[in-house]
Amino acid sequence: MVTLRGISVCPGFVTAPVVGVGRPVGVDKQEAPSTDPTADGQQIRETLDAVAASVRAAGDGPHKSMLEATASLATDRALIKAIDKELARGAGRTTAVANAVEVYAEKLRNLGGYFAERVVDLYDIRDRAIARLRGLPEPGVPQLERPSIIVAHDLAPAQTASLDPALVAGIVTEAGGPTSHTAILAAQLGIPAVVQVRGILLSDAHRISLHATTGEVHVNPTPEEVAGLELAVREAGAGAGTGAGAGAVAEAGAGAGAGAGRTSDGYPVKLLANIGSAAEMDALAAESLAAEGVGLFRTEFLFLDRDDAPGVKEQTDQYVLALRAAAGRRVVVRTLDAGADKPLRFVPAQEEENPALGLRGIRMLQRYPELLETQLEALANAAGQVPDSELWVMAPMVVSADEARWFARRARAHGLKNVGVMIETPAAAIMAQEILEEVDFASIGTNDLAQYVMAADRMHGDLGALQDPWQPAVLGMVRMVAQVGVVKGKPIGVCGEAAGDPRLAQVLVGMGVSSLSMAAVKIPAVQAALGSSSLEECRQAAQEYAR
Repeated sequence: MVTLRGISVCPGFVTAPVVGVGRPVGVDKQEAPSTDPTADGQQIRETLDAVAASVRAAGDGPHKSMLEATASLATDRALIKAIDKELARGAGRTTAVANAVEVYAEKLRNLGGYFAERVVDLYDIRDRAIARLRGLPEPGVPQLERPSIIVAHDLAPAQTASLDPALVAGIVTEAGGPTSHTAILAAQLGIPAVVQVRGILLSDAHRISLHATTGEVHVNPTPEEVAGLELAVREAGAGAGTGAGAGAVAEAGAGAGAGAGRTSDGYPVKLLANIGSAAEMDALAAESLAAEGVGLFRTEFLFLDRDDAPGVKEQTDQYVLALRAAAGRRVVVRTLDAGADKPLRFVPAQEEENPALGLRGIRMLQRYPELLETQLEALANAAGQVPDSELWVMAPMVVSADEARWFARRARAHGLKNVGVMIETPAAAIMAQEILEEVDFASIGTNDLAQYVMAADRMHGDLGALQDPWQPAVLGMVRMVAQVGVVKGKPIGVCGEAAGDPRLAQVLVGMGVSSLSMAAVKIPAVQAALGSSSLEECRQAAQEYAR
């Protein structure tokens, strides 16, 4: 049995046969040069339109906005223009598509951040279009007949969104990162997943024992080895199973039961869910998961990939749906977190060398305050229409007390009572004492915090080890903020990937973090981990890992 290791993005333990993802067919090396660029260009446009339609149809609900963003690449004017240039030079149809996409992809890579992440989406569009132009089947996940573990170099959003959790027991990819599309969608679907597993495509795996909680991938284990692994997992309290999807994860929290998060000696810790749309909120309510509310309601889905900003009524209606679905539980809404790395069509484009360090978060809101005012008005309206709601509002990417004060004054002017900020940079962590003088709470976004503390792009898969929230420097920053919160008596939450790690959750609570927000499927495992440790044991763990 060979053991490979990667980065866990959704916990669970499962053993199942391997199914590989179909490889791209590639360009037609025998195709003739284009002799009628106009006709060939029209055929490619029609093909790309069909690809866009098929991507949009791949999923709905929480996946809709992500799939729409991918589909929009197929009809992007810059891409079409580049294809026309290739045809005019005499390139064949599939070669023209491939060459144009590569030029576009290189531009996205150079921009970094959100743009660089979309290269995977762009290649998915390329491969689907070329297959259609050649009259061959599109690459992707084959039809599954039994629960299986998907193994691939990486998965595009349309591929992941169409997966059936009842048949996909797990996901293993050679590329990707902890905040990639694959990671986000796997967590939403409750599918155990590990990314950045080097060598998995060369391993000749036909059966895998996937320990997604620890990031271990055991290739071709014998029945005796599987039994030993399952025993070790049960003894570690991480759960074991051979089912697919959320069932494998759910066992991780066996015995925890629904209800509030707390340590073994009764110390309360709010366990909240990360939500990316009102549809996800409905799913959370329908599934009766153990979440005590929402610790991060991302509102970008209302703003991205559209030609105009949503008005007060449209936003109000969405927030009302979310608050009603929460049924009186806490809902922490993050105001629009857009900018250079999440471009808005209705805002003038900014040319920036490094979008991750550019006009994003609260900086974008300060440049275009009407966006914030409209959103705050809608949130206040929604809170008024749902009297029993517990609405908290926070601003992204705040780095100073001045920015915190600017946001707090505007939020309170609309009658919003619980006003906070995101702590996502070393500057904000260092200035936590001054920032918390201005607001009621703070939430630490460990994904971005790790990126900025370690100077490692969160979208760069090769730097996964530096993006690990267990990095001592990252934990030191978290502890700094948590201790300020304890002294000032103000709640400090964590809403990055770190919150969903059962072992790290114990450390965070020991530091003084009062709430943890994560993908809903991870809550039972975290609840079980906290319930097995006293507050003093959590504090001892914090002393060990964050000095």
